Amino acid sequence: MIATITGEIKAISLDRAVIEVGGVGLSVNLTQNSAAHLNLGTIVTFHTSLVVREESLTLYGFLTSESKQLFEQVQTVSGIGPKVALAILGSLSPAELASAITTENIAAIERVPGIGRKGAQRLILELKGKLSDLSEGGRINSHQPVWREQLTSALISLGFAPKDSDRAITTVVNDLQGDGIEPAELEMSELLKRALQSGGRK
Repeated sequence: MIATITGEIKAISLDRAVIEVGGVGLSVNLTQNSAAHLNLGTIVTFHTSLVVREESLTLYGFLTSESKQLFEQVQTVSGIGPKVALAILGSLSPAELASAITTENIAAIERVPGIGRKGAQRLILELKGKLSDLSEGGRINSHQPVWREQLTSALISLGFAPKDSDRAITTVVNDLQGDGIEPAELEMSELLKRALQSGGRK
């Protein structure tokens, strides 16, 4: 695995750059934001991720280790490959994505090209609680709302596993947000009824 590369920038385009390392020019795929920060002739260190396919070797570069970590982590979500992962990095910083997932802000994630509503919901479901340490400025506060903690406790007391309760609650939140309703506005009894009807338990 090529973890980092350091060299002189020889060429820059909207989504990639050529960096010369030991006399060899390497083409590195970048977000447009990263490319905009580069200047020809400067020495730059990229944190890199090598994606190996049968027909190709593609090098992706990032200016921070947090961005590289996020790029690799979002690809653990079903249906998300390196191109969509790079689009996520181009639209949201690690801190912004961590915050959007923690607060289940589907609208913020939907703005990423190639994601869509179902993809945003899948990102939240599969990455919730896993991105809290990716903020470049420090740890994201991942404390859950009181209503969610209470609902989780109620479901677990009824025999739900923690993962199943989280899935059921996320389904309820997605349904409510689709109707323009904030979960905190509803009574706990109503939230519990909706969670039990969501089919979250496997």
